[in-house]
Amino acid sequence: MTDGYGIPLGRVLAGANSHDSPPLAPTLDLLDGLEPLPDGITVHLDAGYGSAGTRTELDRRGLHGQIAHKDEKATIQASRRWHVKRTPAWQNAFHRLARCYERRTLVINASFDLADTVITVRSLIQRAWTTHRWDRRPRLRQ
Repeated sequence: MTDGYGIPLGRVLAGANSHDSPPLAPTLDLLDGLEPLPDGITVHLDAGYGSAGTRTELDRRGLHGQIAHKDEKATIQASRRWHVKRTPAWQNAFHRLARCYERRTLVINASFDLADTVITVRSLIQRAWTTHRWDRRPRLRQ
């Protein structure tokens, strides 16, 4: 789960050969720890989540879901790169995570926590670089 800038907010680990929809409920459970949430939050999901069970789960939690149709880009994907797809690509840049042979969940979560920390700090620095101006600002490249 990520925010609108691609900053990781939480994760549910699942095997590589599993469908995306079973971990949806545990992932949405992570929202409980992020109170207070803004009103009118929209959950953007790709076509793999286009089932009645997903819609029921979103309705039960009072969330508005925007699910892409099969063979059609979601509206959020049509105009810019979708941050939800970008964040796992950033995590895969940490090769230890992309090729994980570890069996202990504690170690896997610690590796992801470290990667998420680096991703968050990079994102915050990038946003601060473009939004905050000051006198004698250092050049981006030397």
